[in-house]
Amino acid sequence: MPVEPLSPKEIEDRLADLPGWTLDGDRLTRTYRLASHFAATAMVVHIAQVQEELDHHSDLTLGYNTVALSVHTHSAGGAVTAKDLELARRVGDLAPAHGAH
Repeated sequence: MPVEPLSPKEIEDRLADLPGWTLDGDRLTRTYRLASHFAATAMVVHIAQVQEELDHHSDLTLGYNTVALSVHTHSAGGAVTAKDLELARRVGDLAPAHGAH
């Protein structure tokens, strides 16, 4: 079943429930700052697990004490879909366990 792109209004409305996430062009993005490189690395591992569970993957960048995500849905022509927002929500749910802000 194809995934449908969301309208700009739908994206804006749903982002209101995802603090820190923004629409940057055709992608949802967020950078988390953590206490250490080890904490950031642990968060990347947990994000990878969530992505596997959802079968939906972001561009994921590990910095010294940061984790940056950028996501859109390739099968929807690179548009933002509900799959992207679900991934953002799941990452947001696990971030506090890593002390991310």
